[in-house]
Parts: sequence; C-alpha cells; structure tokens
Amino acid sequence: MKLHVGCAMWSHSAWQGRQLPRALAARERLRAYASWCNAVEGNTTFYATPSADTVRSWVEQTEPDFRLLLKLPKAITHERRLADPDGPLRAFLDVVEPLGPRVHALWVQLPSSFGPTDLGALAAFLHRTPRGLRCAVEVRHPAFFEDPRWQHRLEGVLGDVGAEWATFDTTALFAAPPTSAAEREAWEKKPRLPRRSRALTGHPVVRYIGRDDPRHTEESWRHWTGTVADWLREGRSPTVFIHTPDNDEALALARRFHDDVRTLVPELERLPEPVPTGPPTLF
Repeated sequence: MKLHVGCAMWSHSAWQGRQLPRALAARERLRAYASWCNAVEGNTTFYATPSADTVRSWVEQTEPDFRLLLKLPKAITHERRLADPDGPLRAFLDVVEPLGPRVHALWVQLPSSFGPTDLGALAAFLHRTPRGLRCAVEVRHPAFFEDPRWQHRLEGVLGDVGAEWATFDTTALFAAPPTSAAEREAWEKKPRLPRRSRALTGHPVVRYIGRDDPRHTEESWRHWTGTVADWLREGRSPTVFIHTPDNDEALALARRFHDDVRTLVPELERLPEPVPTGPPTLF
C-alpha cells in the first residue's frame, strides 16, 4: 500500500542546505527532491512546454513510480478555454511522452470564470484526450461548490471519462487573518471556496495549503489524514500535495503528513530515506 505525497515544486532556496544539499546542479535537483517525496506538481508546464532535453533529465532523475501532476499549458486552459485544443495538446503530449507512467495525470486547472455554461467545452475536451491518460480537473467557479445541480452535472461530465475532480483546499489558509507577507499575498491570489473531499475515482488528488506556521498547518490537516486513510483502506491510490504560503517547510511537512497517515494505516509503505544534505563526517 502506497501513498504519494509532494510539494508545489522540487527546487526552493529555503530547502538548500537544510533538507537538500546546498550545491546542486539544476539537473540533479529533482533527484534529490525525489528522495524526500514521491510526487510533485508540474506547475512550470503551465507557462511553457518543456524541451525534449528537459524531459529526458526528469526521466533520468526519477523512478517510474514517481508521480508528476503535469499542468496543461495556459494556451489550452486559459487562452483557448479548451476550444480547438488538438494542435497544442498533441504537441504537449508528444514532448512529455518519454515520462511514461510518471505522468500520473494531466492537471486541467481552469480559470475561475470557467463556469456551468462551459461544461460542454470541458466534456468535449476530455473526450479528446487519449484513452489511458488520466485527467484531474480543478475548477474554481463558485457555482460548482454552492449549487448542487452544477456539482452533480460536473461530476457527471468527469465520471463519463473517469476523470477526477482535483481538490484545492484553502480553508486552513483563510481560517484566520494573515500573519506574514507570504500569507497576505496568498490571501489575495488563492481561491476561497468550500472544502470538497469526495473522490470520484481510484486516484483522488488533493492540493492542501496551510499556514506558514507548521503547527497550524499540521493541526488543520487532520480532516485529510482521516480522509486519506479511508481512501487507502478502500483500495484507492491518493496523491496529496502540501503547500504553505512561503513553502519554506513544505518539504518536511509533506513527509510529516505521510507519517500521520501511517499512524492510522500502519501497513502503509514507508517513504525512502532522504539524501544527506552534506558529505558524511567522522564525528
């Protein structure tokens, strides 16, 4: 039994010299990160399709069971709003094809203006994606959370093709006023929506954002440790990403989340031991 956990990125300056070795070449950073976590969000692909050389380096640095949630390029989701996607989608899929099973799902993150009247475009897009390629759809329009009719319609569209409704839980972030510059920025940029914790498939995806104080982040994720433990007992294979506004402690927190779930599900496979941050010493 395996739980995949990760962060929003695999390289962050605050981790260098603390969790990860300080002097790492760009082509070694994912390898070091992958000794801490077994999944990562592929946010960079939203802004640009990676080169073939970059994709090869990702393959070289990870095992086949490492999970990448690759965000579709904004040209597809935000500029075209899923209309006429065949050209850019095919180009994107061709480039990332060498990743093979590492592409756990295509992350279809939609703008907050993408609402109930756009469900036809979403249905058409999902039917165009290759069979066997999993999709995780993240919506931010309030109607999908506040109106049971549209929630049911969206679940129907996703269920028709076996796509998952990816959860982005910001309730801990907005539970109290911000106390840092990073939290204030997150308050301005992150969606404020009700928590949703219903899995549609055997591969639920959760993106959880806490606070910069690790204690508050841990206290607020108890809902998710219990939910994820239930999913594992049901035979599902969840992936959970841990964020904080500044992400300084996110790497360690992702492993701590895994540990907390393992206390509820002792048969859960342990994460590997991380690479040391520096060379071994005699004393």
